[in-house]
Amino acid sequence: MIGDKLIIETFHTQTAKRVVDAIKDKIKEKKKYSISVGGESGSGKSELAFEIHRLLFEEGIKAGVLQQDDYFIFPSKTCHQMRLNNIEQVGAYEARLDFMEANIYNFKEGMEKIYKPLSIYDEDRLTTEFMVVKDLDVLIAEGTFCTQMRFIDTKVFINRDYRDSKEKREKRARDVMGDFIERVLQKEHKVVSEHKKLADIVVKKDFSGIDIQDRVEVEGPYRTVEG
Repeated sequence: MIGDKLIIETFHTQTAKRVVDAIKDKIKEKKKYSISVGGESGSGKSELAFEIHRLLFEEGIKAGVLQQDDYFIFPSKTCHQMRLNNIEQVGAYEARLDFMEANIYNFKEGMEKIYKPLSIYDEDRLTTEFMVVKDLDVLIAEGTFCTQMRFIDTKVFINRDYRDSKEKREKRARDVMGDFIERVLQKEHKVVSEHKKLADIVVKKDFSGIDIQDRVEVEGPYRTVEG
């Protein structure tokens, strides 16, 4: 997304290194590899994804990043207004995850380039672009609901909720803070917190380390995980 504000700190870099060290041998065994970075709003998904991207390049592994914010049905500011009109629409169906998943599938199938949406935040506008992926070894998908997607080789989930991320969201200053936003985040939390069981790697809430786990397989696209 054009206009996104990233605040990358030392703990993002340290965690990204732990993730890269855990999977780099697996990546080198496959021709095309996919990673997702999921978690609640403000948990640090974008920062972690782009640090993984950067550190992979240092290992000689070419990587690209897909951001879920590009795949929302409405541009960011309009999406917020739609939520104001009806908070019940908060959920995975706000984004074209099927489009994102198709892009990942085409990458893994060896396509030269993928056709994808692009969000321009300041203009509250959606457009499209071609992304050349033929020379990439890895494609990283980051976003709130990305843990639900198929065709992902390693799923990373940040185990922080909206209460843990409040200070970071205030620094980012992308959303207007207030009671309504807290209601949205509480609703999102009920769904996204359950995605932890779908992940291969879980990042501790204080970013002090990672846990490797056996993930639950997704049985269908974008389902809500029952507790």
